[in-house]
Amino acid sequence: MSALEQADAPRVILRAEKMTRVFPGTVALEDVDFDVYERSVNVLIGENGAGKSTLMRILAGVDQATSGRILMDGEEVSFSSVLDASQKGIGIVFQELNLCPNLSVTENIFLGRDMTRGGIHIDMSRQRERARELLARLEHDIDPDTLVDDLRIGEQQIVEIAKALADDVKVLIMDEPTSALSASEVEVLFRVIAELKKSGVAIIYISHRLEELVRIGDYFTVLRDGRFQASAPRGEATIPWIIRQMLGTSEFAKRQQREVKVGEPVLSVRNLKLPRVGGGYLVDDVSVDFRAGEIVGIYGLLGAGRSELFESLFGLRADARGEVAIGGKAIDHLPVSRRIAAGLFLVPEDRQRDGLIQNLTVGRNLSLASLAKVTKLFTVQNGAERKAIDVLFRSLRIKAPSPETPITSLSGGNQQKVVIGKSLMTEPRVLLLDEPTRGIDIGAKEEVFRTMRELADQGLAVVFATSDLKEVHAVSDRVLVMSQGRITADLPDHEATDEIIVRASTKGHAAPIPANDHPAQDQ
Repeated sequence: MSALEQADAPRVILRAEKMTRVFPGTVALEDVDFDVYERSVNVLIGENGAGKSTLMRILAGVDQATSGRILMDGEEVSFSSVLDASQKGIGIVFQELNLCPNLSVTENIFLGRDMTRGGIHIDMSRQRERARELLARLEHDIDPDTLVDDLRIGEQQIVEIAKALADDVKVLIMDEPTSALSASEVEVLFRVIAELKKSGVAIIYISHRLEELVRIGDYFTVLRDGRFQASAPRGEATIPWIIRQMLGTSEFAKRQQREVKVGEPVLSVRNLKLPRVGGGYLVDDVSVDFRAGEIVGIYGLLGAGRSELFESLFGLRADARGEVAIGGKAIDHLPVSRRIAAGLFLVPEDRQRDGLIQNLTVGRNLSLASLAKVTKLFTVQNGAERKAIDVLFRSLRIKAPSPETPITSLSGGNQQKVVIGKSLMTEPRVLLLDEPTRGIDIGAKEEVFRTMRELADQGLAVVFATSDLKEVHAVSDRVLVMSQGRITADLPDHEATDEIIVRASTKGHAAPIPANDHPAQDQ
């Protein structure tokens, strides 16, 4: 490198040295070194449980290291809280959204850093206007007065990012920032990241989407089992290199071909509608059959109605109207508990809020939805419960010391495995999975896909919603596309090209696209 190139090269603005974090029974980080360069995207990579989020929580002031030190601009610093780290120039977008659901968008963005008049009274007008500016920067028109609890998970992710942008930070940590975003929203975020780089901000970026990483990353660091594994600059860090450093192999697991033996319809839906507050429909006249033994992938952009469809089928939307039947028997009048008993189960999109009880152990979370199956005379049979838990704990390869481990100590991917395991303990006939691999690493994704294939081979109807085209093709026998609450395409996977799927996902209220009338042929 020439002297001129060295002078222009980004400098290290933040350095973590010998970072170690020990939890009871677990060493989450061990002697990890990590350099963060200004004006750059610093990618941190590793499987779930590798220590990425633990390191970021320490750098953001959420947690304290057991040993090691942090240097910022060459001077040793420590952070007692998120607010302390923020005041020293470090912001974070959390993987598990860190928002207050009972507060408005504006109140969340400015929580702990209120704009005031005369240093006394909160200036809500200024805050609301600033919130609009931040949301507009992310090309969203979310009402700043809306309660966060009323937003979809993808919209909440946008608010979390806007919250981080509200401060003038030197270092911005983004932990899985695109996990709930649509493709168009990801592009907007990448433009914002490019702007931040130009202004001198250092970005620390964590994602399991490898194509994203090699596209926007400048410097790459890989963690493995809580230790530093390797680092490389842009150009040297190819996808095979990343996978090899993470897993010890340079190839993704190949798609497993299986002989599809599709049976009779097990879940039938007719004219299902879910009204939207203020007019229109979130789910608009959906009629579809799901058959035993098939895996159906439902693709759609944010707001397409995928989650609302699942919630309506599962009985979570009291105002949904239409016919829903399992095995020919109507369930649309039944509460959630009886729909579960009839053989339907939903793995929700937001595992933290809707899928887990945070103060329980892994084992108790696994068995919570199926206690009736291990109960006699109003008494839980501990032996039967423990046996069922142990089988799932091993088969799903949950990374935890034991089923007695607190659920909060698990990584995001392993928590997702627990949610899926909980559904399997109910012995469903139809399994609905809403974004089942959100925030899960490569290896864990393959395990989830393997489980889905095995369940379909056993005769279950497996239906999953995703905004990831690669996931649609990785496991689906049949592909549905939703747009504006309607099914706009219904095709076997081998006929559902990316072009067809994307075009169908942007269609308005058109008739579903049959196999012989692809949107690519429309004029």
